[in-house]
Amino acid sequence: MGRGVAGAAALAACLLVGAAWAAGATLNVLGVAVALAVPLVVLTVLAVLVLLQPRRNAALTAAVDRLHAAALGDLESPLPIALAQGAPRLAESMDELFLKLRGNLESVHRLAMFDTVTGLANRPHFRRSAERMLEDAHAEARAVLFFIDLDRFKAVNDTLGHAVGDVLLGMVANRLRAVGDQCAAFNHGETPLIGRLAGDEFTLFFADLPDPQARERVGAKVLDALSEPFDLAGQQVCIGASVGLALYPDHGVTLHELMGAADAAMYQAKTQGRGRVETFSDGLAAQMIARARLETELRAAIEHDEFALVFQPQVSASSGAIVGAEALLRWQHPDGTKLPGSFLQRAEETGLIVEIGDWVVATVANTIARWARLGIEQRLAVNVSQRQIDHASFFRHLRAAMLAAQAPARLLELEISETLAMHCSEDVLRAIATLRSAGATIAVDDFGTGYSNLARLRRLPIDRVKLDRSLIEHVATNPEARAVAQAVIGLVHGIGCEAVAEGIESEAQAAVLRVIGCDVLQGYAIGAPMGEADFLAWAQDMAPRRATA
Repeated sequence: MGRGVAGAAALAACLLVGAAWAAGATLNVLGVAVALAVPLVVLTVLAVLVLLQPRRNAALTAAVDRLHAAALGDLESPLPIALAQGAPRLAESMDELFLKLRGNLESVHRLAMFDTVTGLANRPHFRRSAERMLEDAHAEARAVLFFIDLDRFKAVNDTLGHAVGDVLLGMVANRLRAVGDQCAAFNHGETPLIGRLAGDEFTLFFADLPDPQARERVGAKVLDALSEPFDLAGQQVCIGASVGLALYPDHGVTLHELMGAADAAMYQAKTQGRGRVETFSDGLAAQMIARARLETELRAAIEHDEFALVFQPQVSASSGAIVGAEALLRWQHPDGTKLPGSFLQRAEETGLIVEIGDWVVATVANTIARWARLGIEQRLAVNVSQRQIDHASFFRHLRAAMLAAQAPARLLELEISETLAMHCSEDVLRAIATLRSAGATIAVDDFGTGYSNLARLRRLPIDRVKLDRSLIEHVATNPEARAVAQAVIGLVHGIGCEAVAEGIESEAQAAVLRVIGCDVLQGYAIGAPMGEADFLAWAQDMAPRRATA
């Protein structure tokens, strides 16, 4: 009898392992096992009770056989007749258990293979399915991958919240399904495989779409569907999309290669103005190679400490006294010094900007501390990128670097772009306000290049506004440009900030800016970006000279 009890318990454990096996190695087996523990214990007790009644040996044998089959993954076959006749309660319990098992496994299957927000294939399921379709395709097949990125989805998330953003993603998925149904006629009557990769990135994959005109029609239908307004929270919201297209085997023979090509084509569509379809090309292939090479070189630059800072002076428009400097990044590349415009965008795309930014922050903190010990009390300004300021640890790293260097916060100025100032989150604004309360100053950079909400600008924790060079370029020669610059300076003063003009190229520009009320001047006409030694010498004798740094 003891051996029978042990056998029943072993069978229950076997069923647990079998259920996990049926769920597949990639699923959350532990969660399934825990969910099934209670019914399995009940089943074990019932099996033990059956063992205590020898007249039901036939029913027990049938139960053992059926449990063994379940342990091997068979949850569909009907229960043996002998079990139902000899032990109806046990049969009823097993039948109910298998029903729950099938339901649980189906739920786990959906979670593992489909995106919970849209119901579309998730990234792993899309990749496996598309790879299988490529393997099964005939030799002359012309598979096509469309890579879709929503154009203004982040603005919806930021203004209406993530819950509304999820609703929007679901609506986008429904429109893509409708497009897939409409385009089935182009694909031998088969609808395309549609997936959501992550965030606001979607994919359509056709196993065979050889007609170039059909591919154009698919792209046009996607753009048309996603350009129509969405009704969200009682508002009409327009987002649009940019689409990249890659062909098999022209642009890749593996899904990984096609994904990279379609992604590059989508990025090209973004840079060309959005709301368009771009097909991968040899030119884009060259750009991909160049971007990959630049990323490799940037990683090596971080590792080999190839970055340096130069300093451009800022002077008071009224007195000419130096009031600060802007720290500018330079890359001491083996082929020559590179300016930020040649590499910062790629650093942003790859996330390397965070590491570079950490280096800049630490170097600026050490420089401020060193200058403070020399009695130099001018503030040092540093630019902050979107990726840096969105990174949760940025302000923590900044405070830690300033404390470690024993650098006075009053000598630090953060410069954030006008666009970033208009769209950064409330959490970021609170962090900026905290830094400002510790003594640092905040400047809005490139003012005049983006869209400014004046009410928001007035509420921002800022001290200075830097006029973009486009606003002051023609002030010495064009009365209209001079009037615009003067009006902007008046606006800046009206919100209680200082006006800083950057990009000054001539003394004539500087003279006009002094007359119309600008507070601080910066540019090559004042002083070029210099290495630290040259800057300190320049600050000492106030004799501007162009540096070779």
